[in-house]
Amino acid sequence: MAISRDKKHALVGEMTELLANSRMTVFAAYQGLCVTDMQELRARAREAGVVIKVVKNRLVRVAVAETKALADVDTSVLSGQLLYAMSDSDEVAPAQVLNGFAKEHDALQFVGAISGDAELLSADQVKDLAGLASKEQLIAETIAQLLSPVHDITNGLSGNLHALLDGVEAKATA
Repeated sequence: MAISRDKKHALVGEMTELLANSRMTVFAAYQGLCVTDMQELRARAREAGVVIKVVKNRLVRVAVAETKALADVDTSVLSGQLLYAMSDSDEVAPAQVLNGFAKEHDALQFVGAISGDAELLSADQVKDLAGLASKEQLIAETIAQLLSPVHDITNGLSGNLHALLDGVEAKATA
C-alpha cells in the first residue's frame, strides 16, 4: 500500500529530528523476522532508551541529506529491508540491543551505523562497539578504581585498631 505525500513528509521530518538528536544510528537487515520477534526487539529497545524505526531507505536518505551534521554521509549502503536503531543518550546502546537480539535471532544482521560525528561505520565496527561495556558500567568501574586506595587505607587502619583492641582485651582478661 502506497503512503501519501503528506505521510512521507511527516516520516522524513520525524527521521530528520531523530537523526539530528541521535548519538549513534545503527542499521540492520531484518528480513526473516516475524512480527512477534519485532515486537520483542522494540520492547527490549524501549527498556534501553533506544528507538527502533522501520522506514523506507529512500526516505532515510532524504532525512540524512536534510540533517546538516550528516549531509556528507555516504548513504549508498542503505539498501534492502533495514531497521534503524537510534539513541540520543548512549552511543553504544543501539548496537548492544541489536547485538543481544541477533544472538538469539540469526535473521538480524548488522549493515552499519552512522555516528553522531557523521562517520559511517562498517558492520564489523558496530559489532566491536556492541562488545563494549555500557556507559553506566564504565562509570561504576572508574569510581571503583578511584575508591580502591581509600578502601585499602581504611582496611589497614581498621586492622591495626582490631589488633590494638585484641591486645587491650587480652590485658584486661589477664
